Amino acid sequence: MSRVGRAPIVLPKGVQAKIEGSSITIKGPKGELRREIHPAFKVELKDGTLTVIAPQDSLYDALHGLTRALLNNMATGVTNGFKRELEIEGVGYRAELTGKNLVLSLGFSHTVTIEPPSGISFVVDKNQRLFSVEGVDREAVGQMAARLRTIRPPEPYKGKGIHYLGEHIRRKAGKAGKVGAAGAKL
Repeated sequence: MSRVGRAPIVLPKGVQAKIEGSSITIKGPKGELRREIHPAFKVELKDGTLTVIAPQDSLYDALHGLTRALLNNMATGVTNGFKRELEIEGVGYRAELTGKNLVLSLGFSHTVTIEPPSGISFVVDKNQRLFSVEGVDREAVGQMAARLRTIRPPEPYKGKGIHYLGEHIRRKAGKAGKVGAAGAKL
C-alpha cells in the first residue's frame, strides 16, 4: 500500500469537491479544476476530507500515490495557486507584458511573443529580468515554464538564456581555460 496514497486530503475552507464516478471536480476561490482518475480507484468525501481508496492489488501502489498527489495539487491550486519564477541572463535580454502576452527579447533578430493559454498568467518584474508563470493548475504552470525555458536555454559558457530562479547552471571553462594553452609556444 502507498503511504502517500493513504494520507487524507483535508479541503481548506471555501473549497468544494464533487465526485461523479471517476471524475473529480474541485472548486475554490481561485477557480475550478476537473480530472478523470483511474476507474480502479474510489474517492470518498467525508466532512471536508477526501480519501483515495485503492484496490488490494500491488500493481496500483504507485498509481495510488499519484492519484492522491494530483487531487491534493488540485485542492492547493484552487486555494493558493501555483507560481514558477524564471530569470533572464544576457546583455539586452528582457521580458515585458503587452496586454496579457509576454514579449521576450532574447538576442534573436525578432522578439518572441507568447500568448498565455487559459488559466495561465504572466507577471514581469520592474527590472524586466525576472518573470513568473502563475495559475491554478500545477501541471499547466510547470509545462508553460518549461516551454518558455526551451526558447533560449542557458548556455554553459556565459550562462545567457532563460533559467528557473535559483537553478544552478554548470559552467564550462572555454578555449582559454584549457590546461597548458596559455603558456604553449611553438
